[in-house]
Amino acid sequence: MSVSTVWDSEMAAAVERLARASVDDYYNPYQKFEWPDAIPQDAMWMSPHLLTVHGTAEADSLTSEQLRELSRWESIHFYSLNVHGIRELLLEVVQRIHTPGFEVPTPFFHHFLGEENEHMWFFAEFCLRYGKKLYEDRSLQFPQEDTSPLVANFLVFSRILIFEQIVDYFNSTMAADESLPETIRAINRIHHQDESRHIAFGGQLVRTLYQAVLEKTTPEEVASAREYVSRYIDASVAQLYSVDVYKDAGLPDPYGLRRRLLADPARRPAHDRITARTRSFYRRIGVLDAEVAS
Repeated sequence: MSVSTVWDSEMAAAVERLARASVDDYYNPYQKFEWPDAIPQDAMWMSPHLLTVHGTAEADSLTSEQLRELSRWESIHFYSLNVHGIRELLLEVVQRIHTPGFEVPTPFFHHFLGEENEHMWFFAEFCLRYGKKLYEDRSLQFPQEDTSPLVANFLVFSRILIFEQIVDYFNSTMAADESLPETIRAINRIHHQDESRHIAFGGQLVRTLYQAVLEKTTPEEVASAREYVSRYIDASVAQLYSVDVYKDAGLPDPYGLRRRLLADPARRPAHDRITARTRSFYRRIGVLDAEVAS
C-alpha cells in the first residue's frame, strides 16, 4: 500500500484546513435526526428528475401512483448503494491509515473514517425504518489488472471520489427540493455538508497521486489507469438502474425495463448531469480527454 510520492504543500494545507473544519462542524448523528414513524406514502421520496425513468417514454406510460412507488424504492436503493459504497471505502482507507507514504493524509483519514461510519449508520437507519430492508449489493467486482502500488492507490481513491461526487449530485438536489418530505431533505442536506469536505480532500489526493503515476510509471500503466477511470464512471451510473427496484415498484418486465432505460438516448442528458462534475475534474487533471466542441 506504500506510495513513493511527495505530497505537495497544497495537499498538506488542505489536510490541515479540512481536519479543522471537521472538528468545528462536528455533530452527533445519533442525536441529530428526528425519525418520524413513517414517511408519507402519497409523497415523492426522490426528486422526479432523478428517477431512472425520467425523460423517457417509459415514464410517460406510468401513473402518478406508479411514479410515487418507484420514487420510494429508488430512494431506498440509493441509500443502500451509499451503505455498500461506504463500507468499501472504509476498508480501503483503513488499510492505508498510518502506513508508509500516507503520513500527510492520515490526520484527515481519522475524520474521514469517523464521519463515513456515521453516514453509513444513518443511511442504513433510513432504509431499515422506512423500507424494512437494505437492497443487496449487486455491483460486480470491477476488474483491476495487476499494476504498481502507485497506480493501485490512484484507482482506489478514484473509485472513492467518483462514488462521492455522484452521490453528492443527488444529495444536493434533494436537499434543495422543497417538494420532498423534510426527513429526506435533512438526510441529504447533512450528507452534502460533510461530503463537501471529503470531495475536496479526495480531489487533492487523486490529483497528487495521478501526478506521481505520470512521473513514475510506464505509459502503458498511465493509459490503463485512464481507461479504468472512464469505464468506472459509466459503471457507477449503471448501478443506479436496479431490477430489484422495478420489481418492488410493481413495474412489468423489470429486466427488459432496465435494458431499455440504459440504452435509451433520452437518458443521456441525465447521465451527463450526474457525471458532469466528475468528468470535469478528471479532464482538468489530464486523466480524461478534453471535450471536443461540436
